[in-house]
This record gives sequence, C-alpha cells and structure tokens, in this order.
Amino acid sequence: MSTVRKPKVLVTHPETPISAINLLQKSCDVTICVGLPTPTREEILFKSKGMDGILWATHCELNAEALDAAGPQLRSISTKSAGIDFVDVAEVKRRGIPLGHTPGVLSNAVADMAVGLMVAASRRFTEARWIVERCNWNLDSPCWMLGQDIQGSTVGIVGLGGIGQAILKRLKGFEVGSFLYTGHSAKGNDDALGATFVTFDELLEKSDFVIVCCPLNNETKEMFNAEAFSKMKSTSIFINVARGGIVQQEALIDALVNKRIYAAGLDVMSPEPLPTDSVLLKLENVVLIPHLGSATIKTREDMAILAAQNVLNGLAGEKMICPA
Repeated sequence: MSTVRKPKVLVTHPETPISAINLLQKSCDVTICVGLPTPTREEILFKSKGMDGILWATHCELNAEALDAAGPQLRSISTKSAGIDFVDVAEVKRRGIPLGHTPGVLSNAVADMAVGLMVAASRRFTEARWIVERCNWNLDSPCWMLGQDIQGSTVGIVGLGGIGQAILKRLKGFEVGSFLYTGHSAKGNDDALGATFVTFDELLEKSDFVIVCCPLNNETKEMFNAEAFSKMKSTSIFINVARGGIVQQEALIDALVNKRIYAAGLDVMSPEPLPTDSVLLKLENVVLIPHLGSATIKTREDMAILAAQNVLNGLAGEKMICPA
C-alpha cells in the first residue's frame, strides 16, 4: 500500500517557537537547523537540499546560492521577519517560488520600542547611567541633566505604515504638538490620522523627533546622510527602529559628536553586531539597543506561526497570508 509523501520543510533556526513547529509537523516532514547561537549559513544550505518549503528564520542572505542549494523542487518560502532586505526578491520571483513574510504582527512591539527610545534619548538615559556609575551627581543645580520634552513637540515619522501608525497612536497620549510624515505619497486620510504629509526636507527641518520606520531598499539606503542631518534642528532627536542601512552611520556619528543634532536612539545600526570599538558606544547622547524591536514572547510566536502558515499555504498552492 503506497503512502503519500509529506512535503519536506526546513526551519532554519532551532529557537523557532514550538507552536510553529507543531503546526508544520501536522502535515510536513520538518527538519530544524541546530547551530547556536545561530546556525551557520553552511548548515542552512546543506540541510535545505531537497526541501519543498523553508521557514527562513534567520537574517542571512536568501539569494540564488541558497535557492540553488535547495534545488528546483522548492516551492514555498517564508521569512520570519517584516523586512526582507536580505532576500533577493527578484530572483525568488524569477523562479516562480511563492515568498511570504510577517509584517503587521510586530508593529505594536516595535512601536513600543520606538517610544521607549524617544524617552530614553530625550531624557539622557545613557549619560544618566554613567553619572550613577561614577557617582557624579549634582542634584543642587537647577540646570543639571535637563532634557527635551515630548509634550508639545513636532514628531516626524519617515514611513507611516503599520509600525509608523502604531507609533503615532501611542504618542497621542504624550500630547504631542503635531505629527508630520513623509513617504511615496499622502495616505489620503490625514485628518483621521492626525498627521500632515510633507516632503522629506520639510520633515527634517520642522521635527523635534525624527523616527525612521520605513523599509530598507535601493531608494532608502543611506537616505540619512550628512546632508539630511544638516537640515535637522540642533535640538532634534533621531530614532531608528527600521534598518541600519538607511543611515550613513559615519554621518550620524559626526552629527552627534559635533552636536548638529541633540541625541539618537537606535535599535538598529550597521553592521550588526556593532563592533565593540565603535564610536557610538562612547557617546553619551546615544541610546543603543541590539535590534530588539520585535523581541517579545508573544510577538515572536505570532511571527513564527504566520511564517509557518505562509509556508503551508504555498505548499498547498494557496495564496499566502502575507505574500512579499
């Protein structure tokens, strides 16, 4: 009696939530990469051979080499990420392989991080921690360690997608003075959003806080360069919860060192991991977080389940929940 072969699916990281693994195992033969703290590219490519589907749960490059390693039978891929800047999307589509990703489910977690970075950078958390460590307090001075207010400020959001709108929603409780946003075009519901569409230059010139939450692509790569930082207020605060590659990092460092801008809060940088001798680590007006925007238990589980369902839909010849 013949049996129907289950599709073979590779999960590229061993710390993928078990709920997603269980979902795949109901109908698939699942292989999981085992390397820690993260599997090597060599292991991923070796184990991908002969796979029908891949839940790509790392940020290593998904390109022609990876697709060749898997083989021509590969017919479904989903990343466990919102951003897909590490994917050669054109090559995946050229081969006719359905590709999914996991936007939306991480918007709230990333928005929380953006607001946290705003508070931390504007109220000088890094410098304050150093003061505590060095016992260099000066409580008697009325001008000691004064920061910037969010209340009444102008907040500019670069990329008013799901994450940008979640940030805006949270900040309304801070009694922000006005919201600006920029992107390809106006949303068409500015009154409902409570935000005004402006050019990139106008946003830079008018904002007290500039928050980056747009995707990294050829258009946005290093859009924050020396010219962009020169247009910002000297009191402005730069927040990046998107991708490090959107920023020309040396230009940001120069702006911070020379006080062309007030401070920065960064969840992302370039490269990652950041070298331990980076100037960013020596600056008191920078708050650094190691790419933790989506790092909550519930968010990562939701991302994994969505990625798994994307893979299953692709294998079944159905439309993915979140196609890339």
